[in-house]
Amino acid sequence: MKIIINHSSMVPIYEQIVNQIRNQIVNHELKENDPLPSVRSLANQLKISALTVKKAYDFLEQECFIQTIHGKGSFVKCINPSLLEEEIRKNIQMELETTLLKALQNGLTKEEIKELISILLEE
Repeated sequence: MKIIINHSSMVPIYEQIVNQIRNQIVNHELKENDPLPSVRSLANQLKISALTVKKAYDFLEQECFIQTIHGKGSFVKCINPSLLEEEIRKNIQMELETTLLKALQNGLTKEEIKELISILLEE
C-alpha cells in the first residue's frame, strides 16, 4: 500500500491518509480482507504520529471501509456495491466541479462548456 503525504497541503494529514486508502479501495487496488499496515508501522513509514494514523483508521472504520479486529489488525471490509458506486460518483463530481471552476475562471461561458461536453460525449 502506497501513501504519499504532502506536508505543505492545507488538507490535514489524517484526511490525506483516509482519501488515499479510500481511493485504493474504490479503485480495487485494495480488496476485501486485504490487511492494512499496523498503526505503528504506517506511522513509522510515513514519519508521522501513530495517533494521526489511528485517527485515519478510525474514520475509515466509521465509513465502513475497514474493520479493525483487536489483536489482529485492520482489514478492508466487504464494501456494499451501492456505497462503492456512491463514492465513485462523489469523486467524479468533485473532479468535474474543479474542472468547471477552472473553465469558468479562464473565461469559458456556460454555453461553451456545454458545447465542449457534448462534443466529448459524442466521441
